[in-house]
Amino acid sequence: MEQIINTIKTYALDFGYRLTGAILALIIGLWIIKKFVEAVAKIMHSKNVDDSLQPFLRSMLNISLKALLIISVLSMLGVEMTSFVAILGAAGLAIGLALSGTLQNFAGGIMILIFKPFEVGHVITAQGHTGSVFEIQIFNTILKTPDNKHIIIPNGGLSTGSMVNFSKEATRRVDWTFGIGYGDDIDKAKEVLSTLIQTDSRIKQDPEPFIAVSELGDSSVNLAVRVWVDASDYWGVYFAMNESVYKTFDKEGLSIPYPQMDVHVQNN
Repeated sequence: MEQIINTIKTYALDFGYRLTGAILALIIGLWIIKKFVEAVAKIMHSKNVDDSLQPFLRSMLNISLKALLIISVLSMLGVEMTSFVAILGAAGLAIGLALSGTLQNFAGGIMILIFKPFEVGHVITAQGHTGSVFEIQIFNTILKTPDNKHIIIPNGGLSTGSMVNFSKEATRRVDWTFGIGYGDDIDKAKEVLSTLIQTDSRIKQDPEPFIAVSELGDSSVNLAVRVWVDASDYWGVYFAMNESVYKTFDKEGLSIPYPQMDVHVQNN
């Protein structure tokens, strides 16, 4: 009986030491994790990491470090962690396979927030849709069309597929093709187009506007016109030039031909 009591005392004393050490390790570890996460948050803020990404990264870092701390504390208490880690790994694998598509979208959202191929307010074309970026979420990106439709695109395909960003650069080139009739004065048409370009203050003179004959079509001589404008002025300049050309060509005696077909009827 005395030997059993001594064994119990020895075990209790040993366990008490380990429990005390585990509690101290837990308290100190939680304090260190808190300070470390705060330091990382300050670094992310100073590096201008996206505001949508900062809370997520802080949360992931905090949870991961605390999970490692708990595993370490349980090991100090003599808990066998090998089987526990194996079960946890198997469960994680099963969950990962079940949520493969969701995880792909999650990873795509992280890549978009880090590398910023586009930002909120940019106009993009991706996955067969065009619109301005309304919101970037962890799993999806929401586009807003000019007629106020919301298009939800999963981030997985958005981060790996091709995409056109119309707002990344400050300026854009506007292209037109204007046709005049065969027999019309090409030099006069160029002069009229040049005058219209110079009268629109939104059109930049550097790079210099480009006007040239691009094609001798079936029923028209086509003139290519290319100018540079601020990205925000693109559509305004595009529509205004179309209207001005239509009105001015008529006044200047320049025809805007349309497809025609000559039919010859022979009577036998």
